[in-house]
Amino acid sequence: MNMTVTAQRPEVEAGEVVLSVRNLESFYGPIMAIRGCSLDVQEGQIATVLGANGAGKTTLLKTISGVMDPEKGEILYQGQNIAGANPDKVVRMGIVHVPEGREVFPLLTVAENLRMGAYTRSDAKGIVEDEEMVYSYFPILKERRSQAAGTLSGGQQQMLAIGRGLMARPKLMLLDEPSLGLSPLLVKEIFQIVRRLNKERGVTMMLVEQNAKVALEVADYGYVMELGRIVMADTADRLLASKDVQEFYLGVQDHSPRGSKRWKQKKTWR
Repeated sequence: MNMTVTAQRPEVEAGEVVLSVRNLESFYGPIMAIRGCSLDVQEGQIATVLGANGAGKTTLLKTISGVMDPEKGEILYQGQNIAGANPDKVVRMGIVHVPEGREVFPLLTVAENLRMGAYTRSDAKGIVEDEEMVYSYFPILKERRSQAAGTLSGGQQQMLAIGRGLMARPKLMLLDEPSLGLSPLLVKEIFQIVRRLNKERGVTMMLVEQNAKVALEVADYGYVMELGRIVMADTADRLLASKDVQEFYLGVQDHSPRGSKRWKQKKTWR
């Protein structure tokens, strides 16, 4: 699938951008997964990156968080280029990556997993307070605090992964496919909490999702990624209303002459 819309840069004022990715290139083995990618995330914003499997979304987050090194380009966080920085340094600067697949420590209890998220901190009292804060957002975790994380349901593990990330007191949280494998009811609950954390705790969010509808409903700004490139960028409301996004990501068929023409073009693009 290709789109004919050229990506536009978000209109932001000086000083509002907390993360700027500039002309980023990253390889996944021999494959160039990120191809000249540029985007901005404003402080206090929920920004989402949409795209099909293989679009490069996960590679983008791994490169920002230091799990992967970029081949080229800049990753500016609060004005400092962190491209190629160690993940430990990135966490200490205030960026926390909640990976796809949750990746909790299965043999550790819920409480032990949360404390692992605070490994960069030495303020014992603050850690205890933040653990209670996590339980206030995820009451089920408090009920299961002594239970091994590997025995939790998928939804509970996702809550634990987000809660563990919060224990590092992030300024920017990178969320990779938080809805993956969850029921619609749990997806709704997770995204309600994401919005609450953004509004109540002031955590800036960068959200990677295949579930375009739920992502755009919670986000302020959105990017569409295809084959390692950003091909569309706009406010979440405008992307939701976009015919291209509706057809390719929301499953809404456009039977108008314009829609038929676009479908014919799409079939000949590859």
